[in-house]
Amino acid sequence: MRVALRPANAAEADTLSQLALRSKSHWGYDKHFLDACRADLTLSPDEIVARRAVVAEIAGQVVGFYTLDGEPPEGEIGNLWVEPTRMRHGIGRLLWHRAVTAGREIGFRSLLIDADPHAEGFYLAMGAVRVGDSPSSAMPGRLLPRLRAVVSA
Repeated sequence: MRVALRPANAAEADTLSQLALRSKSHWGYDKHFLDACRADLTLSPDEIVARRAVVAEIAGQVVGFYTLDGEPPEGEIGNLWVEPTRMRHGIGRLLWHRAVTAGREIGFRSLLIDADPHAEGFYLAMGAVRVGDSPSSAMPGRLLPRLRAVVSA
């Protein structure tokens, strides 16, 4: 399986938004919760470039993506999603390493991540550390694990 990484293009906004929703739904959330998350998981064409979106694809099919937000000295992984059928195949790790490299090249010292609780273990395994909680914009009263990864040398 050859995974190619490339910048996303504006025409892929809907494809990436739907992928994010499928990936989120993988964790068994109910329809009410997923509907509440829909706006946060939806990317507009203008956001694709502004948020430095990068996709992973296999044989021309998009199987994951990330967005790298912010300006130095601290950036943020706004999204990192993998197609559910492709989870646990190294695609998330590949996207993570590309995001860290890109962040370092931009001049970020660290990256913040407001993670889905089900993804916290992944980010910890990638070297991030939990630094607190962040309120969910989709669900009042819900807290998300906030993590930080140092990316500068």
